[in-house]
Amino acid sequence: MKVPVSWLRELTSLPSSVSTEDLAARLTAFDLKLEEIIGGQITGPLVVGRVLTAEPEPQKNGKTINWCRVDVGPEHNEPATEDVPAGRGIVCGAHNFGPGDLVVVSLPGTFLPAMGFEIGSRKTYGHVSDGMICSTAELGLPGDADGILVLEPGLADPGTGAVELLGLNQETLDLEVNPDRGYAWSLRGVARDTALAFGLPFRDPADIAVPETGAEAYPVVVEDPTACPVFTTLRVSGFDPTRPTPPMIARRLVQAGMRSISLAVDVSNYVMLELGQPNHAYDAAKLNGPIRVRRAVAGERLTTLDDVDRALDPQDLLICDDDGPVGLAGVMGAARVEIDAATTDIVIEAAYFDRATIARASRRHRLSSEAARRFERGVDPTLQARAAQRVAELLVEHGGGHIEPGLTVVGEVDTRHEVTLPVDLPRRIAGVESIDTDAAVRALEGNACEVRIDGESLVVVPPPWRFDINDPYDVVEEVLRVVGYDQVPSVLPQASGGRGLTRAQELRRRVGYALAGDGLVEVKTFPFAGPADFDRLGLGADDARRRQVLLENPLSAEEPGLTTTLLTGLLRSAGLNVGRGHDDVAISEVGRVFRPRSGAPAAPIYGVDRRPTPDELAVLDAALPDQPLTAAWVLLGDRERGGWDGPGRPVAWSDAIAVARRLADVLHVEVSVEAASLAPFHPGRCAALVLDGRVVGHAGELHPKVLEAYGLPPRAVAGEVDLDALLAAAPEIGPRPDFSAFPVAKEDLAFIVESRVPAGALQEALAEASPLIESVRLFDLYTGEPVPAGHVSLAFNVRLRAEDHTLSEDEIAGARAAAVQVAADRFGATLR
Repeated sequence: MKVPVSWLRELTSLPSSVSTEDLAARLTAFDLKLEEIIGGQITGPLVVGRVLTAEPEPQKNGKTINWCRVDVGPEHNEPATEDVPAGRGIVCGAHNFGPGDLVVVSLPGTFLPAMGFEIGSRKTYGHVSDGMICSTAELGLPGDADGILVLEPGLADPGTGAVELLGLNQETLDLEVNPDRGYAWSLRGVARDTALAFGLPFRDPADIAVPETGAEAYPVVVEDPTACPVFTTLRVSGFDPTRPTPPMIARRLVQAGMRSISLAVDVSNYVMLELGQPNHAYDAAKLNGPIRVRRAVAGERLTTLDDVDRALDPQDLLICDDDGPVGLAGVMGAARVEIDAATTDIVIEAAYFDRATIARASRRHRLSSEAARRFERGVDPTLQARAAQRVAELLVEHGGGHIEPGLTVVGEVDTRHEVTLPVDLPRRIAGVESIDTDAAVRALEGNACEVRIDGESLVVVPPPWRFDINDPYDVVEEVLRVVGYDQVPSVLPQASGGRGLTRAQELRRRVGYALAGDGLVEVKTFPFAGPADFDRLGLGADDARRRQVLLENPLSAEEPGLTTTLLTGLLRSAGLNVGRGHDDVAISEVGRVFRPRSGAPAAPIYGVDRRPTPDELAVLDAALPDQPLTAAWVLLGDRERGGWDGPGRPVAWSDAIAVARRLADVLHVEVSVEAASLAPFHPGRCAALVLDGRVVGHAGELHPKVLEAYGLPPRAVAGEVDLDALLAAAPEIGPRPDFSAFPVAKEDLAFIVESRVPAGALQEALAEASPLIESVRLFDLYTGEPVPAGHVSLAFNVRLRAEDHTLSEDEIAGARAAAVQVAADRFGATLR
């Protein structure tokens, strides 16, 4: 929501001592977050110009430019010559304007922040372009970035300063409004919060007197009062459509992100921005019969104001006359009844529509209009007659004519509901002792709530436009907004001591350490899968793993349910790694899989106003699927790397089984291995993992078709085991070893020693040289030049780490020097 600061100050009497930055900071603390501050930074001669000529000139690159002569006022024009009128020559690449149009021209010396540089006079396309005709984007305004900003005819004379005319010297707040604060999509709503935030009086622009008459302005029939509870019409006759929009209204529209079109349309948009109530103006001469509010009929079509012919859905709510639809209710009007240059008799509509109906229509037709944005968030259901009166008064004030006697109001909305809460609830929830009963009442009354004290309770009636205040904690939030969230103390929760990890937590950590110790990297994949995943795994049509728990709103139509095996995600991850050039992959995952229970009841939906009872929780538990904790792993490429002592060893089916045995060992359980056949494993290279006579998992080599489906190399292996079953069978075990969480430092050291010196002996000596040396590994052996005869070069990878801190450079250098010294003292080794 773009909020012109000058307009906001007008409604709140905000003192000049409050800067725009201070205002933005306070509103952000008031839950109206600032996106950016727009405007107030353009300098230099930015003026209104009238296009005198615009001659298209095709270029060799296929582009056509316009060589224009623009009248920019006597003060800025170059003198006329015999062939050329007074003005400036400007090259422009846009084509949405022509001779006679009023445009905005930045003359040399103008700085436009949106462009990031100062405009100058330069030669281009064979002409000297003495300035630039501006688009909305170049001016920092919303609109078509590819087209020139064409001003309303008669808005100003050439040479008039455009900065003041368009309000470009004024600042605008671009606020992010949460969906539950629909009232803030109006100056009225933001101004009320501003006044409350600064303790200022608020001038309500909706404080409008509506004449009471028994006559109808224009007949209305509402066939669906649920979707349209209130519908109001007023009528203005004798309107002069040639009258220009007042500069103040046009300027505020542009500042708020809308373009000026015509007086009637601009007034309608202005009131929508001011009050938050969308409204619509119809040419009365184009209406035939009463206005009728109904649902669409199958096969109906409507051409909206954006000239799009739309197929209507039976759920769409329409505004119609006897000739058919004249608008998609709450979203956009029809082209056939729009206001034009011949309109003198206007019917004004202001209605209240059901939020869900408008939101669905807007999404169904992919048509997000300014009106729909407000209706779907909720507008004040008591404002319609006053909004229509405000539109009518502005039309008469600036366009002549008069308001016809009569006012049509169909329906009403009962929006009053009470919220009861203990008087001390805001203080208890916030932990702010200064929030007493008087402070809470003042904050709520400032939010236009009606409050009364009933013994030890507050009874609050929210204002009709606050659809987000429905329970006691919503009331608490409103009190805190006024008091200030910064007043809420920061209190750390007290941790209960002496408990440590549970047995299950300790065992799960041991599993993680075992997998990491076997060289497997832990990954976390999304727990979603679909039929295509099971096809790639080669699961049969009757395989129980194809039965899924389906999601109500899946992230992807290809993965509509929760996975029944971790291998779906792990194999995708392995394929991704192979595709990025990793030849040797060893990954694992520990997580839950989801398997529907046969005959499980449907899960009921309980309210959120209380905690479910034990019986209700039992019903929910019975509806849940089985969710066993599972461990899975995938290995491919070389299991052992090649080195100086020989080639590496590729993974084999036995490596997948070895991982399972390792998990069984760390949990102190006995797992036996039996031959088996199960997808996605190779029929002859698959093992069932058996615990106490029950199969708890499988491991082995993956089927070639599975490898092909996932883009994996031959002989890749995998395994999966029911970790819950292993953990349940595990006995009590001793404490786990300590591991340092601090980073490792690596040093490579190459020594020249006599050939008789055992490499293992030198390796052991290096490992003992310093307590900071964590491990030593021989990675290279070399003989030949320049190593002397009878000697050999041995290269070691040395890892350094401390248990309680990150090593400094001096500590690393000291440990390295100690290793070199030990090698020299014991074996006469020299550093290569």
